Amino acid sequence: MDELRKKITQLREDFMMMTLDERDVDKRPSIQFENWLNDTMNAQVPEWQAVTLSTLSENNRPSSRIVYLREFREDQFWFYGNYESRKGKQLKQNPAACFNFFWPQLERQVRIEGSVEVCHDASSDAYFNNRPYESKLGAWASQQSGQLNSREELEAQVEQVRKQFEGKEISRPSFWGGWILKANYYEFWQGRKSRLHDRICYELINNEWQIKRIAP
Repeated sequence: MDELRKKITQLREDFMMMTLDERDVDKRPSIQFENWLNDTMNAQVPEWQAVTLSTLSENNRPSSRIVYLREFREDQFWFYGNYESRKGKQLKQNPAACFNFFWPQLERQVRIEGSVEVCHDASSDAYFNNRPYESKLGAWASQQSGQLNSREELEAQVEQVRKQFEGKEISRPSFWGGWILKANYYEFWQGRKSRLHDRICYELINNEWQIKRIAP
């Protein structure tokens, strides 16, 4: 354990792959994000659509977890899950949220802040209908964030749902669906040498995106 602690304090890595300049970025942050996301896909970055979602409890205690980005356009970002989960309850109480993408292979991060709302039922239905069969069963069976006595209890619930829908189409449960994060702030982070990173921000002011560089 002491060796592990020592190793953490000594870890050093310079970022030297690329640069980021406010004169070169797109005037629309959604396009800049799309360009970077396309770079991650072309570079075959593992789990390039995975993003840390941070929310706040009613006591303003932060909570984070990884979700998958499933759709995006015009500063709107879709993700899906259980409305009765911890994140679902927190978003209902306080819709303020933050995304953080980290792609170490490209030495890049993107932070997106905004307000979250439940998406239309039609969007949730369309996404749910395209999920694998077992994932549909899991959505019905799992009381997400609820306490379980054992793994066997969860597996028994899945089998119960399997019998319930035997020979039937599995419809989307009312407690499961999508959210949309509507962005009002972006930060694009490009790692640079000696921790003097490039950080370019977009802030929505009077319905116009203002671009600025901030210190690393």
